[in-house]
Amino acid sequence: MIPSSYPPAEEIARLSARMLLEIKAVHLNSAEPFTLASGLPSPTYIDCRKLISYPRIRSTLMDFLSVTVLRNAGFEAFDNIAGGETAGIPFAALVAERLGLPMTYVRKKPKGYGRNARIEGVMGEGDRVLLVEDLTTDGGSKLSFVDAIRDTGASCAHTAVIFYYGIFPDTEKTLGDHGVALHHLCTWWDVLAEAKSSGAFDSATLRDVEAFLTDPRAWQDSRRNA
Repeated sequence: MIPSSYPPAEEIARLSARMLLEIKAVHLNSAEPFTLASGLPSPTYIDCRKLISYPRIRSTLMDFLSVTVLRNAGFEAFDNIAGGETAGIPFAALVAERLGLPMTYVRKKPKGYGRNARIEGVMGEGDRVLLVEDLTTDGGSKLSFVDAIRDTGASCAHTAVIFYYGIFPDTEKTLGDHGVALHHLCTWWDVLAEAKSSGAFDSATLRDVEAFLTDPRAWQDSRRNA
């Protein structure tokens, strides 16, 4: 069923952050930083894949994501919902179900045998495709998925994620220059605010995380030079 009436964006962001904290999808550790895909250190890590194991939270967040896209992009803006391999696949399926649309998924690279396809499922030429993923950091990984969709003759001008880092200033420009608008539920700033409010982490950790969020490159440089 297509959701029609839900809280404003600010309340969706707060509740989404609260749910991620509740299921311990949020990990903060400034003493032993995590390593991002870029190879750089970070005191923050988020695991949106955990959401699939929590039906009530999963359902609520997918309602939130669906209504966010409808509000921002339009109620008749899409013909197909595509998930990015692998984390985006279950969320794309859940959004497609809510919007009553076909679902496909996009491989990171051709599988190397059979049809050697990157798109699985039926995607037609001229289809207006929404790319669904679990999260985005700097937006770069989305571009390959978007290009694979466009190579079929379909269009892809929107991507929707549960979590957007919200700390790298060029992210939305990177996507925008590629003709893609970003829709999201919450950011690290929302999670930090909710973590402070709930006392989910100690104050020293939260101070260090806030320093990272304010200037991630400076924080990373200080760790590499330590």
